[in-house]
Amino acid sequence: MKLISWNVNGLRAAERKGFIKWLHKENPDIIGLQEIKGREHQFSKELLAPDHYHAYFNPAQRKGYSGTAIYTKIQPHEILNGFGIEKFDCEGRTQIADYDDFVFMNIYFPNGKMNPMRLNYKLEFYESALKYFDKCVELGKKLFITGDYNTAHHPIDLARPKENEEISGFLPIERKWLDKLEAHGYIDCFREFEKGPDHYTWWSMQSGARPRNVGWRIDYFFCSKNARDLVKGCYHLPDVMGSDHCPIVLEL
Repeated sequence: MKLISWNVNGLRAAERKGFIKWLHKENPDIIGLQEIKGREHQFSKELLAPDHYHAYFNPAQRKGYSGTAIYTKIQPHEILNGFGIEKFDCEGRTQIADYDDFVFMNIYFPNGKMNPMRLNYKLEFYESALKYFDKCVELGKKLFITGDYNTAHHPIDLARPKENEEISGFLPIERKWLDKLEAHGYIDCFREFEKGPDHYTWWSMQSGARPRNVGWRIDYFFCSKNARDLVKGCYHLPDVMGSDHCPIVLEL
């Protein structure tokens, strides 16, 4: 199986840049999208029902903001929007697709750069998410938790760590939560296969950062420890354009 995650930075914009053609060429079994920035009535027929896929959308209440979507060839046993916490769920950040054999979690974690209140919101979201993950594992579920985590974990995960030590996205308190996530038994799938530097998933649209590969690795596939044996490979698709993020792939 092939699972993909991609922050498309606007699904309608991605469509104009060839998203549907790319989707069928890449042919994932399941793809989770973040930051779709739209509602179903705004999407084309091709976006609403791509050939061979079931489509599920979780838009934010606020127009043109946030939101997630899943396209899947296999119909899930159950799909939930959110953790059941209104102040998080209203932003359309979380989809939980239960396939019985495993659970695919598609999450657009908050960005904390705007102000201290949003940073606190992000940290609260992190803690609530981890509690939810742990409850699922306690029930014997195998989890694949993907999306835009909005934090680079280690200095190797961004091109200029020293310059960004006081910037949200690389603050010690944010990185500490990723440490905690791993301490609870969740595995960064990409680092199971690639230990080296210069692998990023997001590049600023300013100053030609992407051609120079001045980026951040903030999009991840984490899996629960009980799902590690299913993982065959994990890699990025940095040559795929259409967003300031690139898609990431997990093979099972």
